[in-house]
Amino acid sequence: MRILHTSDWHLGRAFHRVNLLQAQAGFIGHLTTTVRERAVDAVVVSGDVYDRAVPPLAAVELFDTALHRLADLGVPTVMISGNHDSARRLGVGAGLIDRAGIHLRTEPSATGTPVILRDAHGDVAFYGLPYLEPALVKDEFGVDKAGHEAVLGAAMDRVRADLAARPRGTRSVVLAHAFVTGGQASDSERDITVGGVAAVPAGIFDGADYVALGHLHGCQTITERVRYSGSPLAYSFSEADHRKSMWLVDLDADGSVTAERVDCPVPRPLARLRGRLDDLLADPELARHEDAWVEATLTDPFRPAEPMARLTERFPHTLSLVFAPERAPDDFRVSYARRLAGRSDEQIAEDFVAHVRGAAPDAAETAVLREAFDAVRADHTVREVAR
Repeated sequence: MRILHTSDWHLGRAFHRVNLLQAQAGFIGHLTTTVRERAVDAVVVSGDVYDRAVPPLAAVELFDTALHRLADLGVPTVMISGNHDSARRLGVGAGLIDRAGIHLRTEPSATGTPVILRDAHGDVAFYGLPYLEPALVKDEFGVDKAGHEAVLGAAMDRVRADLAARPRGTRSVVLAHAFVTGGQASDSERDITVGGVAAVPAGIFDGADYVALGHLHGCQTITERVRYSGSPLAYSFSEADHRKSMWLVDLDADGSVTAERVDCPVPRPLARLRGRLDDLLADPELARHEDAWVEATLTDPFRPAEPMARLTERFPHTLSLVFAPERAPDDFRVSYARRLAGRSDEQIAEDFVAHVRGAAPDAAETAVLREAFDAVRADHTVREVAR
């Protein structure tokens, strides 16, 4: 069976101030062309179909177009909801859409109920594990501790139990939306840390022939059987070096896997430039970036006059301007934002306690802070889904 694995479409998302809907429509066209030209037997979409719980109408219309194109091809599609999606909204009409060969899996209670597709060698069971917010699903899975590993482990126990009851030789594909240990994150993914932990071990998916992951935006191989497709478009300058693609996976009769990357269209390349303004404007080596979307980090010791206006004369698609003056780390003028760069909310809170009190929080206090941040994030998720 030939499977096309994609994820993280984030329909409705913009890149800085640039509307990406046309580029996303171009990707949908590329997807359906690939399905037709590469003789794909099934498509899997591993979450974050939309960029937010209540997407703009234009994004919903594009999703509707995608569903019609996939249904017209007669190729089954399995989709799950991600942490950016409203599972309830995405799942509306799932029973009816199912008849068209589009199988939406958004309910945690259905993780052990697969979509069964068949090829010349028998059944392939597709198990959809939508994003499982631990605080919201721990009762469903009967786990005491609300953590990613606990709820995903319980969901996979249901998958393995169902698979064990099926005819010998049944192959399996698991769709999941999670942060798996070994994956490389970028700046454009929403933090899903719970209890100070975001990642789960790849071994949690043992028993599946192929695991189609979503959430991280870089295409990457965790193991030969566990892969991220990544997002089809770049959604932050941290993805400037990404090669955006999908996985074309061949699942053989014995469950062995071979995979090939299929490149996605690039609406415009990204470039991250760093240096003094006059140097960036004069360097002939930078000519190749003049048509790119540009993030410019200026290292001038003092802010130059009209930097954006001057930059856009040479780089008309400059979208982001960052100031990082070349100064000693202990210079009082080093910005607050630079001192906080790369630190989590919990670390910043712990630093604040240490600064005010003169001593770092102890283990019990750190646990209280962590629980508070987890509660706020879970409450935000509940409110967003309920909108």
